[in-house]
Amino acid sequence: MRRFLAGLLLLVAIHAGGDARAEAGEYLTREAFLEAALATAEPASDVVWLDEALRNRAADILGHDPGMLRARYWYAAGRTAWVFDEIGKERPITMGVVIENGTIRDFRVLTFRESRGWEIRYAFFTRQFDGLGLDRDGELDATIDSISGATLSVRAARRVANLALVFDDVARRTNTEIASAR
Repeated sequence: MRRFLAGLLLLVAIHAGGDARAEAGEYLTREAFLEAALATAEPASDVVWLDEALRNRAADILGHDPGMLRARYWYAAGRTAWVFDEIGKERPITMGVVIENGTIRDFRVLTFRESRGWEIRYAFFTRQFDGLGLDRDGELDATIDSISGATLSVRAARRVANLALVFDDVARRTNTEIASAR
Protein backbone atom coordinates (compact mmCIF):
# COMPACT_ATOMS: atom_id res chain seq x y z
CA MET A 1 0.00 0.00 0.00
CA ARG A 2 2.89 2.37 0.79
CA ARG A 3 4.44 1.75 -2.61
CA PHE A 4 1.12 2.43 -4.28
CA LEU A 5 0.66 5.74 -2.42
CA ALA A 6 4.26 6.79 -3.04
CA GLY A 7 3.87 6.02 -6.73
CA LEU A 8 0.59 7.88 -6.89
CA LEU A 9 2.10 10.93 -5.19
CA LEU A 10 5.03 10.84 -7.60
CA LEU A 11 2.69 10.76 -10.60
CA VAL A 12 0.66 13.67 -9.22
CA ALA A 13 3.84 15.71 -8.62
CA ILE A 14 5.17 15.00 -12.10
CA HIS A 15 1.84 15.85 -13.70
CA ALA A 16 1.44 19.09 -11.73
CA GLY A 17 4.95 20.26 -12.59
CA GLY A 18 4.48 19.36 -16.22
CA ASP A 19 1.34 21.45 -16.54
CA ALA A 20 3.09 24.68 -15.55
CA ARG A 21 5.99 24.09 -17.92
CA ALA A 22 3.64 23.17 -20.73
CA GLU A 23 2.17 26.68 -20.68
CA ALA A 24 5.56 28.35 -21.14
CA GLY A 25 6.70 28.82 -24.71
CA GLU A 26 6.45 30.88 -27.85
CA TYR A 27 2.82 31.60 -28.67
CA LEU A 28 3.38 33.99 -31.57
CA THR A 29 6.50 34.93 -33.52
CA ARG A 30 7.44 38.58 -33.81
CA GLU A 31 6.91 38.41 -37.56
CA ALA A 32 3.40 36.95 -37.22
CA PHE A 33 2.53 39.53 -34.56
CA LEU A 34 3.69 42.41 -36.76
CA GLU A 35 1.88 41.12 -39.84
CA ALA A 36 -1.38 40.75 -37.92
CA ALA A 37 -0.97 44.05 -36.08
CA LEU A 38 -0.05 46.18 -39.07
CA ALA A 39 -1.77 44.25 -41.89
CA THR A 40 1.42 43.96 -43.91
CA ALA A 41 4.19 41.38 -44.13
CA GLU A 42 6.86 44.07 -44.43
CA PRO A 43 6.07 47.08 -42.24
CA ALA A 44 8.36 50.08 -42.12
CA SER A 45 10.51 50.38 -39.03
CA ASP A 46 12.36 53.07 -37.19
CA VAL A 47 13.91 53.64 -33.77
CA VAL A 48 13.42 55.94 -30.83
CA TRP A 49 16.77 57.00 -29.42
CA LEU A 50 16.87 57.20 -25.65
CA ASP A 51 18.39 60.50 -24.59
CA GLU A 52 19.06 61.03 -20.88
CA ALA A 53 15.54 62.27 -20.12
CA LEU A 54 13.84 59.40 -21.95
CA ARG A 55 16.23 56.86 -20.41
CA ASN A 56 15.34 58.21 -16.94
CA ARG A 57 11.61 58.08 -17.77
CA ALA A 58 11.98 54.48 -18.97
CA ALA A 59 13.89 53.58 -15.81
CA ASP A 60 11.10 55.08 -13.70
CA ILE A 61 8.50 53.00 -15.55
CA LEU A 62 10.47 49.75 -15.50
CA GLY A 63 12.00 50.12 -12.06
CA HIS A 64 15.44 49.41 -13.57
CA ASP A 65 17.71 50.73 -16.30
CA PRO A 66 16.11 49.98 -19.68
CA GLY A 67 19.35 48.46 -20.95
CA MET A 68 18.97 49.90 -24.44
CA LEU A 69 20.22 52.87 -26.42
CA ARG A 70 17.28 52.77 -28.81
CA ALA A 71 13.91 51.07 -29.11
CA ARG A 72 12.86 49.65 -32.47
CA TYR A 73 9.27 49.94 -33.59
CA TRP A 74 7.32 49.10 -36.72
CA TYR A 75 4.56 51.15 -38.28
CA ALA A 76 1.90 51.19 -40.99
CA ALA A 77 -1.46 52.89 -41.52
CA GLY A 78 -1.15 55.15 -38.48
CA ARG A 79 -0.35 52.30 -36.08
CA THR A 80 2.89 51.48 -34.32
CA ALA A 81 3.92 48.09 -32.97
CA TRP A 82 6.41 47.59 -30.16
CA VAL A 83 8.03 44.38 -28.93
CA PHE A 84 9.74 44.32 -25.55
CA ASP A 85 11.20 41.75 -23.19
CA GLU A 86 10.51 42.39 -19.51
CA ILE A 87 11.35 40.21 -16.53
CA GLY A 88 8.40 38.70 -14.70
CA LYS A 89 9.92 36.96 -11.71
CA GLU A 90 13.19 35.62 -13.09
CA ARG A 91 12.95 35.28 -16.86
CA PRO A 92 11.98 37.61 -19.70
CA ILE A 93 8.47 37.71 -21.10
CA THR A 94 8.25 38.93 -24.71
CA MET A 95 5.23 41.17 -25.25
CA GLY A 96 3.89 43.10 -28.23
CA VAL A 97 1.85 46.29 -28.07
CA VAL A 98 -0.01 47.94 -30.95
CA ILE A 99 -0.83 51.63 -30.58
CA GLU A 100 -3.09 53.82 -32.67
CA ASN A 101 -3.90 57.47 -31.95
CA GLY A 102 -2.20 57.32 -28.55
CA THR A 103 -4.16 54.33 -27.26
CA ILE A 104 -3.45 50.63 -27.12
CA ARG A 105 -5.24 48.75 -29.87
CA ASP A 106 -3.82 45.29 -29.07
CA PHE A 107 -1.60 43.69 -26.44
CA ARG A 108 -0.10 40.21 -26.88
CA VAL A 109 2.24 37.90 -25.01
CA LEU A 110 4.54 36.48 -27.68
CA THR A 111 6.84 34.31 -25.57
CA PHE A 112 6.52 33.31 -21.94
CA ARG A 113 9.49 31.75 -20.13
CA GLU A 114 8.42 31.74 -16.46
CA SER A 115 7.03 28.75 -14.58
CA ARG A 116 4.07 30.78 -13.26
CA GLY A 117 1.89 33.58 -14.49
CA TRP A 118 1.32 32.31 -18.04
CA GLU A 119 -2.37 33.19 -17.69
CA ILE A 120 -1.50 36.72 -18.81
CA ARG A 121 -1.42 35.44 -22.38
CA TYR A 122 -5.17 34.85 -22.49
CA ALA A 123 -7.61 37.36 -23.94
CA PHE A 124 -9.52 37.75 -20.64
CA PHE A 125 -6.38 39.47 -19.34
CA THR A 126 -4.95 41.19 -22.44
CA ARG A 127 -8.30 42.79 -23.41
CA GLN A 128 -7.93 45.01 -20.34
CA PHE A 129 -5.27 46.99 -22.21
CA ASP A 130 -7.50 47.79 -25.21
CA GLY A 131 -8.15 51.52 -25.40
CA LEU A 132 -5.74 52.49 -22.62
CA GLY A 133 -3.66 55.61 -22.95
CA LEU A 134 -1.61 57.80 -20.67
CA ASP A 135 -2.98 60.08 -17.98
CA ARG A 136 -1.53 63.53 -17.22
CA ASP A 137 1.21 61.93 -15.10
CA GLY A 138 2.33 59.67 -17.95
CA GLU A 139 0.87 56.53 -16.32
CA LEU A 140 -1.73 54.11 -17.66
CA ASP A 141 -5.11 55.85 -17.50
CA ALA A 142 -6.96 52.84 -16.04
CA THR A 143 -6.19 50.02 -13.65
CA ILE A 144 -5.38 46.48 -14.75
CA ASP A 145 -6.87 43.67 -12.69
CA SER A 146 -4.32 41.24 -11.35
CA ILE A 147 -4.39 37.45 -11.53
CA SER A 148 -3.82 35.39 -8.42
CA GLY A 149 -0.45 33.67 -8.73
CA ALA A 150 0.62 35.87 -11.63
CA THR A 151 1.32 39.14 -9.82
CA LEU A 152 4.85 39.64 -11.16
CA SER A 153 3.82 38.79 -14.73
CA VAL A 154 0.92 41.25 -14.50
CA ARG A 155 3.26 43.97 -13.24
CA ALA A 156 5.65 43.28 -16.13
CA ALA A 157 2.75 43.59 -18.60
CA ARG A 158 1.70 46.93 -17.08
CA ARG A 159 5.27 48.24 -17.34
CA VAL A 160 5.55 47.20 -20.99
CA ALA A 161 2.22 48.81 -21.89
CA ASN A 162 3.22 52.05 -20.16
CA LEU A 163 6.65 52.07 -21.81
CA ALA A 164 5.20 51.45 -25.27
CA LEU A 165 2.77 54.34 -24.88
CA VAL A 166 5.54 56.71 -23.78
CA PHE A 167 7.83 55.64 -26.62
CA ASP A 168 4.95 55.87 -29.11
CA ASP A 169 4.36 59.48 -28.07
CA VAL A 170 8.01 60.27 -28.77
CA ALA A 171 7.92 58.40 -32.10
CA ARG A 172 4.83 60.28 -33.26
CA ARG A 173 6.43 63.61 -32.43
CA THR A 174 9.62 62.76 -34.34
CA ASN A 175 8.38 60.62 -37.26
CA THR A 176 6.42 62.82 -39.67
CA GLU A 177 5.18 59.78 -41.62
CA ILE A 178 3.34 58.42 -38.55
CA ALA A 179 2.18 61.86 -37.45
CA SER A 180 0.64 62.58 -40.86
CA ALA A 181 -1.29 59.28 -40.82
CA ARG A 182 -3.46 60.47 -37.91
